[in-house]
Amino acid sequence: MTRQLHLNAFLMNTGHHEASWRLPESDPYAHVDLAHYVGLARTAERGTFDSLFLADGPQLWNNLAQRPAGALEPLTLLTALATATEHIGLIATASTSYNSPYNLARKFASLDIISGGRAGWNIVTTAGVEAARNFGLDAEPAHAERYARAAEFLDVSLKLWDSWEDDAVVADKAAGVWGDDSKIHPPRHKGTYFSVAGALNVPRTPQGYPLLVQAGSSADGKAFAARYAEAVFTAQQTLAGAQEFYAGLKSLTGQAGRDPGHIKVLPGIVPVLGSTEAEARAAEQLLEDHIVYDHGVGRLESLLHLEPGTLELDAPLPAGLAPESAIEGAKSRYTLVVELARRERLTVRQLIGRLGGGRGHLTFAGTPEQVADQIETWFTQGAADGFNIMPAVLPSGLDAFVEHVVPLLRARGLLRTEYGPRQTLRERYGLPRPANQYLTPAFA
Repeated sequence: MTRQLHLNAFLMNTGHHEASWRLPESDPYAHVDLAHYVGLARTAERGTFDSLFLADGPQLWNNLAQRPAGALEPLTLLTALATATEHIGLIATASTSYNSPYNLARKFASLDIISGGRAGWNIVTTAGVEAARNFGLDAEPAHAERYARAAEFLDVSLKLWDSWEDDAVVADKAAGVWGDDSKIHPPRHKGTYFSVAGALNVPRTPQGYPLLVQAGSSADGKAFAARYAEAVFTAQQTLAGAQEFYAGLKSLTGQAGRDPGHIKVLPGIVPVLGSTEAEARAAEQLLEDHIVYDHGVGRLESLLHLEPGTLELDAPLPAGLAPESAIEGAKSRYTLVVELARRERLTVRQLIGRLGGGRGHLTFAGTPEQVADQIETWFTQGAADGFNIMPAVLPSGLDAFVEHVVPLLRARGLLRTEYGPRQTLRERYGLPRPANQYLTPAFA
């Protein structure tokens, strides 16, 4: 079978553009409206997307003046969406820094069972002092420590998901035997960050493990992805940069002893569509005209670890910014933003405009044919296994992509025309169901 795209719909309240909520078509209350998300999920399913994705963080993301703030807890929301959809995968962000393995493993196992094997976990380590202070810390843990904790968190979670053998439930009514205790394997884990004694209180799920997704592009993030991730969401601005990231991550995955084909790289793209290129540019300009630049300046100063009042709108970024090695927060996003500004000689105002649509992800305004061409080029030239589709405005941007771009991708043989027989999410991503580690020679 010809290699085909993996498409993920990244759903963010009224859209990824920070000014999307100000358009006449937008509902400023959509971020807490279940019907809004049900409609988006069904649209993505109509477009035969592999999955949809909800970002999350344990803090209030921005000041209330800027855009709709706050979000429904994603695992709760995805459980509701599981009952409103049939095929599409359901991926939630959850932090390894501010959760415990037992509770989170149980929640993802429950979602996988309820959805019939469609759950995915976007694993994040959560940067930022704001989140840290919500959990009794005065400062965020160091970058390397967050990833060390995440690795142990994953190891414990895998043990918990494997703590029931697949055939542990006997259900023998005549003999009065419901289950086989010999097929339960308590982790009895004692490590640097966690101590977890007992088996999970949820049986092994249709997928064994949820699809494991990761989004960090720093050196630590790529090493973590190479060891654990099965799909990687990444922000790349250029074809050459995306090719370098793609080849490097596949190589690291092979060095970690894994099949490089078992990790799928999905760059983000913010498509702004028009029937003509001029119409698409006008739609992009309309959004940019609605940016409140005072909000953008404060957000950029925070990302770049600058004192308030440092940046001037019509001047370039100041010289002498800290190197990535000195940053303990979002290292890869910091580097991407600084390199974008330097490479294209952008003023702060222009940079805020470029970041307004996708916070560093590639924004592309054009006709459906031009967007399909861009996707095909990256897919066929070693830059992507698929894309994280990030509509600038919701629901209209997703509607337009499914109505106008998806048929082009199908006609080119790059995207399925229908789902076919029911599959788990990892089957749709071409991934095997993991064997239970307690039945391998190392554990047997």
